[in-house]
Amino acid sequence: MRAVIPTTDGLVLLGEAPEPDPAAEEVLVAVEAYSVNRGETFQLDGHLDRRWAGWRPGKDVAGTVVRAAADGTGPAAGTRVVAHPPAYGWAERVAVPVHSIAELPDSIDAVTAAALPLAGITALRLLRAAGPVAGRRLLITGASGGVGHYVTELAASSGAAVTAVSATPERGARLLDLGASAVVTSTDEVRGPYDIVLESVGGDSMPAALARLAPGGLLVWFGQASRTPVTLDFFDFFKGPAQARIAHFDYTRADTTYADDLTTLVRLVAGGRLHPEIGSVRDWSRTGEVIADIRGRRVRGNAVLTVG
Repeated sequence: MRAVIPTTDGLVLLGEAPEPDPAAEEVLVAVEAYSVNRGETFQLDGHLDRRWAGWRPGKDVAGTVVRAAADGTGPAAGTRVVAHPPAYGWAERVAVPVHSIAELPDSIDAVTAAALPLAGITALRLLRAAGPVAGRRLLITGASGGVGHYVTELAASSGAAVTAVSATPERGARLLDLGASAVVTSTDEVRGPYDIVLESVGGDSMPAALARLAPGGLLVWFGQASRTPVTLDFFDFFKGPAQARIAHFDYTRADTTYADDLTTLVRLVAGGRLHPEIGSVRDWSRTGEVIADIRGRRVRGNAVLTVG
């Protein structure tokens, strides 16, 4: 079958790959669309562990089940689905565990669905890690990407007063439409205090965001998109918020399955309560071009490729 193959120089090419061999608890999905995440570009250029030999990217896919799971669980053949496989999704077909897949209604097309898994699951689990947000002041950095859009809309609709930090105003403008109380270009523009900070930039952003916490506030650290290490001075805590807490976040650790969270995301989109932003839709032959645009921060929201 055809698949997107990573090269040794951080690029990709459209080539041939072996057909998937699904385990008993996996379904085989014919991929119609997939999304490219910034984290996958980090894996391609060697900044994140690829985890296993023969790795190919692809964690966000939508398509149709062409072979049901051998153990009798999961959706039947012919079911339209959105899925979050561990890898290999940038291909004509992919094997997906039944605990990582959700059925799609006719009202949600494959392009919209493909933008949901990683960013949407991360947003749901971030807000669970933050605890109840109704009536609370929430600051999110690096908010112009897919996760930031979902967090802003979900938190605002739950009653939070959301301040979103987006490096450029044009990339963050839509966040106001999604319910943000304010959108700024730098953490230096806000004073706080905030009950909750969701930090994903790293570098100088982390200590600056930490200083904006209210006493007893919580900072959830979920990324380092700048690739710049964070330096924290313990004694700065004495000058900042008393009893502030920092929590490391790993979206793969949760009490819910990916299937559970995908089902929630599908329900929210179908009900008009969550609105994915699709910044780019192109044929999968242009995957390399899309990756370059993501690295250059030229895509707002999600980038989706359609498999022809």
